[in-house]
Amino acid sequence: MFPDRVFTVSFLVSLVTHSVLLMQHSNPVLILRPRQNIEIRYLKNVPKFTPDQLNKFMGREPLLKNQAKITADKRTPPPFVDKDKLFSRTRHIDSREGLFIKPLLIKPDIFEIKKKITLPAIDLNKINNSSYVSYYQIVREKIRRAAYENYIRTETGEVYLSFIIASRGEIKEVRLVQEKSSSSQYLREIALKSIDDAAPFPPFPKELDYAQLSFNVIISFEIE
Repeated sequence: MFPDRVFTVSFLVSLVTHSVLLMQHSNPVLILRPRQNIEIRYLKNVPKFTPDQLNKFMGREPLLKNQAKITADKRTPPPFVDKDKLFSRTRHIDSREGLFIKPLLIKPDIFEIKKKITLPAIDLNKINNSSYVSYYQIVREKIRRAAYENYIRTETGEVYLSFIIASRGEIKEVRLVQEKSSSSQYLREIALKSIDDAAPFPPFPKELDYAQLSFNVIISFEIE
């Protein structure tokens, strides 16, 4: 009998304790308001508004009235153009003149200098060896090309040179014949330099069975 009472008391204490705890952590009680009845009324024969009435209701003026305010008097007229003066400024072009205008030629201050280098042939009538004459033509052409590259001034004249070529084409000796050459020191230096630049020459052909041969050339410097 006693144990049943202890259990009952313990149960009640536990129930009260849990109830207090639940009350502290529970959400507040919602207050329910009484319902209100909403009345809905239906209108019959609602009048239709025209665009003008809507504009008036909204405080705006009709579009046509706004456009009517823009008159022709307020528009800026275009500038006046006198056609007579306009066409009088144009130059009359004769059909015979044509549309192409030839540009004026500008005379250059510096003209192109056309230089001319020649090696006049020396009298070879006394030489009967055709192989020597052919080889001599090759030597003259190489010297002429070298002199053309070295000649850059406008001095003119002739320079007479005598030189010896070995059988393999090397230059052995070069001599300037002063009494037959121009007095220009520049032309003399160019002539000597041209022979050095042209060397070495081709070896002698088999028909020229010599250790060395002498040659004479005249280098002529001209301006066209």
